[in-house]
Amino acid sequence: MAGSAANLEDVPSVDLMTELLRRMKCSAKPDKRLILVGPPGSGKGTQSPLIKDEYCLCHLATGDMLRAAVAAKTPLGVKAKEAMDKGELVSDDLVVGIIDDALKKPSCQKGFILDGFPRTVVQAQKLDEMLENRGVKVDKVLNFAIDDAILEERITGRWIHPSSGRTYHTKFAPPKVPGVDDVTGEPLIQRKDDTPAVLKSRLDAFHRQTEPVIDYYNKKGIVANLPAEKKPEEVTGVIKKALS
Repeated sequence: MAGSAANLEDVPSVDLMTELLRRMKCSAKPDKRLILVGPPGSGKGTQSPLIKDEYCLCHLATGDMLRAAVAAKTPLGVKAKEAMDKGELVSDDLVVGIIDDALKKPSCQKGFILDGFPRTVVQAQKLDEMLENRGVKVDKVLNFAIDDAILEERITGRWIHPSSGRTYHTKFAPPKVPGVDDVTGEPLIQRKDDTPAVLKSRLDAFHRQTEPVIDYYNKKGIVANLPAEKKPEEVTGVIKKALS
């Protein structure tokens, strides 16, 4: 603890005060434990930071957490690395354990947003058990429901200028000359993941995997179906209603 206190001495007063004020404001907010479910391109990435800030939650992306646990060589991280090195999948118990560890952090005090987990009913049950042991439960599952055809239009229309990162969309934000960057005149590329064939297999896998999970939470009456095809600000409005 002394080490972290010493580190605080080097933090500018303005930053300390800002963080203190943020925590005081957050202390009045109700606790929320949320799960986000939605296919690639459904807008989870846009809404997640807004929800996180509005309700003072921590954002838990299991892939990032696994990598961090492995890098920090935590007891669970060491076990996860052993599995990965053998080319095995990391067990559900390990992933739930890593989430359990993360929930001890001050940033997760008011609750969390889980993204990309649970993907199976067994994972959902294990997560519920772990939360029950903590005396809490999942409050809401936000289901970013969107028609596959709309997603296909959104995603397969994306083109990128690789060196600058500028993005275009054939329908929503087209370049002045098709297939060419506005600034440099260099050719645009499409990410491998953004092609129709890849998207179709990702969506098929997504529906196969997650529909049973949605059913599981539907039986508990905690699913909020969001109109994810609408404009981001409209979706934000629906989320606020669902969480109030």
